[in-house]
Amino acid sequence: MVKRNKALAVSPLKASSTLGATLAFLGMNRSLPMLHGSQGCTAFGKIFFIQHFREPMPMQTTALDQVSTIMGSDDAVVEGLATIAGKHAPELIGVPTTGLTETQGADIERAVAMFRAKHPEYDKIAVVPVNTPDYAGSLESGFNAALKAMIERLVPKASACGTRPGRRWRQVNVLPGAHLTVGDLEHIKDLLERFRLRPVLVPDISDSLDGHLADTDYTPLTIGGTRLEELEHLGDAVATLVIGGSLDGAADALAARTGVPDHRFPHLMGLEAMDAFITTLAEISAEPVPERITRQRSQLQDAMLDAHFALGQARFAVAADGDLLAALTQLLAGMGAETVAAVAPTNGPALKQVAAASVKIGDLEDLEQMARAEGAEVLITNSHGVHTAERLGIPLLRAGFPQFDILGGYQRQWVGYTGTRATLFELANTVLGLHKGEIHAYRSSLKQWPAAEQDAA
Repeated sequence: MVKRNKALAVSPLKASSTLGATLAFLGMNRSLPMLHGSQGCTAFGKIFFIQHFREPMPMQTTALDQVSTIMGSDDAVVEGLATIAGKHAPELIGVPTTGLTETQGADIERAVAMFRAKHPEYDKIAVVPVNTPDYAGSLESGFNAALKAMIERLVPKASACGTRPGRRWRQVNVLPGAHLTVGDLEHIKDLLERFRLRPVLVPDISDSLDGHLADTDYTPLTIGGTRLEELEHLGDAVATLVIGGSLDGAADALAARTGVPDHRFPHLMGLEAMDAFITTLAEISAEPVPERITRQRSQLQDAMLDAHFALGQARFAVAADGDLLAALTQLLAGMGAETVAAVAPTNGPALKQVAAASVKIGDLEDLEQMARAEGAEVLITNSHGVHTAERLGIPLLRAGFPQFDILGGYQRQWVGYTGTRATLFELANTVLGLHKGEIHAYRSSLKQWPAAEQDAA
């Protein structure tokens, strides 16, 4: 593990923890995140979401000005919550903080308590505050913090509400990591349904941010996502599936409140990871593995054989948040490729599973320097890496958040047998496009050429 060794970021890699928390709230039905900070803080993040998902984003802000920033911001929170509750009547208001309010020392919990005391008429509207300074952590840590806060505030304890693990014997809770795309979540739900299980994803951006056209009129709230009433029955599920090591905090909180046994998976890319996941589904459901899934596994095995000749000994440079970085590097290592440069924006438990000689905590400048020094042939990172790839003169595979220069990046499926197969084909085709090791036609200087062909030779 190579720690950060400079005082600033050049070509920053990370998305802030504030955005991670906002993404979690956007996966809840009829919710509205209200970022506690200046208008600029919210507008900056909103642009990222709009560019990535190509949809208008339901986001609000407390819009701090110079006076409230210096003198205190509690009144701005109370006024903002009252305005949103009275005007839009959401079911959930998420209140993540920003770097401005964290530096100021704002007590977001106290501000929400003031709102509750002043406006009891809005007691039915759930309000979840969470501390997410954008100068600390990353998208993954903010996502986990918001999910943990929602669980602790909105999921009742089994001892208080009488829920019992297994009462809903076909319900399976799923806590999906921030690295999973809309396409990934749709595939995960499909897999569970093939085992006759009922998945409840918390949160579920595949229902709220999948790019569908709604039949209803314009609404300032999220359309789709996990319903709040589902949270009341998470304790009745037969099991909980946790996908991503960054969600350990949220998973621990849910297990403590409900007693539902959980099964944790670092990622769902590659044959070994998916075999463990499918085996778990078969055990939970007591159902045989569907033939369709068995065939998809065989197709992935064949794809691994085909792609091995291209990917073997290929050299990759990868930059992403911890869960995604571990998944990609392990997939490459399993195909005989080498990750010669690995960069993560922040430290985390998932970095221990990265299949690389070292992991640099840094930015895209660090990635560029390492990739050039180690002779990387392909770059994998988000859309901020476009200019890095151009300067290195190597191709770029876009992965992670944000992807703002292409369409449909949010919908791409990476996980599962089918997602892994598609990823391997794209990686192999990218390497084949480099024409590495290609044998060119040889013309011997000793050959006796006919007179008509001497000029051409």
